[in-house]
Amino acid sequence: MNNIVLKNKKIFITGGAGFIGSTLIDKYIGANEIVVFDNLSRNTLKTSPNRDHKNLKVIEGDVLDKKSLLSAAEGVNIFVHAAAIAGIDNTVKSPVRTMNINMIGTANALEAAQNNSEVIERFLEFSTSEVFGTRAYRVEEIDSTHTGAVGEARWTYAVSKLAGEHLTHAYHKEYGLPTVTIRPFNIYGPGQVGEGAISIIIRKALNDEDIYIFGDGSQIRAWCYVDDMISALDKSLTDPNAIGESFNIGNARAVTTIYGLAETICRVLNSKSKIIFTEALSADIELRIPSVDKARDLIGFEAKIDLEEGLKKTAEWIAENEESMPEMPDIFKNRKPT
Repeated sequence: MNNIVLKNKKIFITGGAGFIGSTLIDKYIGANEIVVFDNLSRNTLKTSPNRDHKNLKVIEGDVLDKKSLLSAAEGVNIFVHAAAIAGIDNTVKSPVRTMNINMIGTANALEAAQNNSEVIERFLEFSTSEVFGTRAYRVEEIDSTHTGAVGEARWTYAVSKLAGEHLTHAYHKEYGLPTVTIRPFNIYGPGQVGEGAISIIIRKALNDEDIYIFGDGSQIRAWCYVDDMISALDKSLTDPNAIGESFNIGNARAVTTIYGLAETICRVLNSKSKIIFTEALSADIELRIPSVDKARDLIGFEAKIDLEEGLKKTAEWIAENEESMPEMPDIFKNRKPT
């Protein structure tokens, strides 16, 4: 396993004010110059202890603004492209914006990285586990990707991220850009303020509010705590074996149904919330469990945090920061039971 530590680098993070980006900043801010390029629609940085750090510069901008992006990214050594539209509610409401940001935004980010070809050491971009379709059991990176019918809202996001992943590989093959792609499998933890299932359920459970399960709750997921994700990103950014590769990142041991997850959260938090089943929003994922053998063998990644430990840490953070979190999307409120 490679033990290189990033020091004295200029690290550029699109979407750096978001969940993953802000957590990555906490890891690297002490020994590196970090530039965040973000529209600040989800600003987890405002609750970060490093929000005013002397090594941090925040530029408010949009990845669709190519000129501004290229200018902001001048001289970067490490480029982390985390900006994206995510969440089924956002995708359903804004499919055009989802496609544009996730595809054109990634194309702009790659061009900005390539413009720094003399000094760039790594370009890391995020794809998604959704590229594996509705049923994915111990899927490997070489397995075929699958999406559903054209026009089905669920797959707008998956297709847009898969296009970005293909383009990233193309830049590596044609130009030699030192790229790496991450396919996250259900990441959760402190700092998540969007539509993440665990974040939403915990917020409901802490207040003894009704918890809505879309569908019958039998959908199976593997849940990966954010510290394990950051460990994978660290290895992807520093290990030469990662260059030109895609990696599934998740915790294949932390597996439960959505209903089981809600029950576990209520038990761990001693919550009086009722679990109510409601109609599914769109096509759903029945089974999603990764194989992480490639990440283990090539870069030495292995998830370490079990589900209950991660849930307790996440709940502690949410309890401390709930007043500053954005309002919960309407789709999680006052649903009709099935």
